[in-house]
Amino acid sequence: MDSASKALEKTDVKLPWREKFGWATGDFAQNLIYTTISTYLLFFYTNVYGLPAADAATMFLVVRLIDAINDPIVGTIVDKHTTRWGKYRGWLLYMSIPLAVLAILCFHVPDMGAMGKLVYAYVTYVGLSLIYTTVNIPYGSLNAAMTRNNKELVSMSSVRMLLANLGSLAVSFGVPIFVKMISGGHYSGVQSQTGWFWTMVIYGIAGAAILIFCFSQSVERIKMAPEQESSVKVSDLYHQLVINGPLRTLAIFFIITFGLMSVVNAVGAYYMTYNAGNPDMMQWYNLLGTLPAFIVVPITPWLNRKIGTQWLMQSSLALAVIGFLIMYAVPATNITWTFIGRTIEAAGIILSTGFQWALVPQAITYGEWKSGKRENGIINAVIGFFFKFGMALGGVVPGYVLAAYGFVANHQQTARSLEGIRMTTTIIPIIVTVLAMVVFAFYRLTDEKVEKMNEEIAARHAAE
Repeated sequence: MDSASKALEKTDVKLPWREKFGWATGDFAQNLIYTTISTYLLFFYTNVYGLPAADAATMFLVVRLIDAINDPIVGTIVDKHTTRWGKYRGWLLYMSIPLAVLAILCFHVPDMGAMGKLVYAYVTYVGLSLIYTTVNIPYGSLNAAMTRNNKELVSMSSVRMLLANLGSLAVSFGVPIFVKMISGGHYSGVQSQTGWFWTMVIYGIAGAAILIFCFSQSVERIKMAPEQESSVKVSDLYHQLVINGPLRTLAIFFIITFGLMSVVNAVGAYYMTYNAGNPDMMQWYNLLGTLPAFIVVPITPWLNRKIGTQWLMQSSLALAVIGFLIMYAVPATNITWTFIGRTIEAAGIILSTGFQWALVPQAITYGEWKSGKRENGIINAVIGFFFKFGMALGGVVPGYVLAAYGFVANHQQTARSLEGIRMTTTIIPIIVTVLAMVVFAFYRLTDEKVEKMNEEIAARHAAE
């Protein structure tokens, strides 16, 4: 065996199931916290906390603008320094508890005037977003430091998405139940404030504990050379965007798909409460938003091998469009067909948004092949900013649309405000999904191309 083959063999490893599962629990943990934020925070701010919808939407936008500055800095720090526990995994240990604390504080309603409450909301939500970046970027970078084996990375992504959706299931179905249980049956209004706070305490503590477990189970094998580490700088983020075509496509795709997912999740509570007139069915509506994951995610690696990346992504997005069209065609009060449409669109969204994570290591490898530096943190900072901006759209788009259509929290809605909710639930997602299909058509990497790049990278290292 030549030196290049030996160099590749050391990092192109097949991981034990224990390690794949241990790493994947990190996304379960993050979803316990951040899916609660992306799915329920807008509803909490308007219907429990008492903020006008437009004020809440503006706050979501401001936080993302702050992320535009923060994410590149965190990505650079992560790539430029190594903790005593490794370059990436140590962050999961250090920042898990601060993440949980800030999430809990976001669901506390302080005894202040209107301006004081608005300032408090800004401080806690901005703080949460800053801390979340110091967990999410290292976590997203960790898998590409564990192996170069593309089949293993796809397999890891499938395990990750199963657990991520299990976390989403615990949030979407469990949060309404816990809130009402703790608040004596209340889900909206001031009577539910205690329920929201203590529910987030439960989810925050669980999330922090599981992040620490993830830290304990993950192993970093691919190291950045000291001379490369010292040369990392913030401007590398923009350099990667210039030289890395697959990264540019993925970045745009992430903002679209996470915007789609976040808008659909955020507006669900309003759709079932006001359009369907059946808030007690909300947890079942949310359940159907995650349940298809346990069917489609396990078959994702098989589908990828059979039909390839492009066909897999395009067909899953087309499936989502069909689901939204069904929901548009029937009134929300027709629960049976509403739930059928919900299940179909959720299956398409879950398949596409789950598989896209398996493509991030491909973009990392492409960037290393082009630049000579494997900048996991920098590239995940790019992806992190774009997907968080997409998630913010879950607050920005529904918030501004609700305000424009005259939504008033905890009141009988007009025909116009109901139409605004319906449009945000169906028409806007259809337009966004079609846009995602167009954007992904420009993604050109295949598994075979990535394997060839890994061989060339290993040959370079062997020659040094």
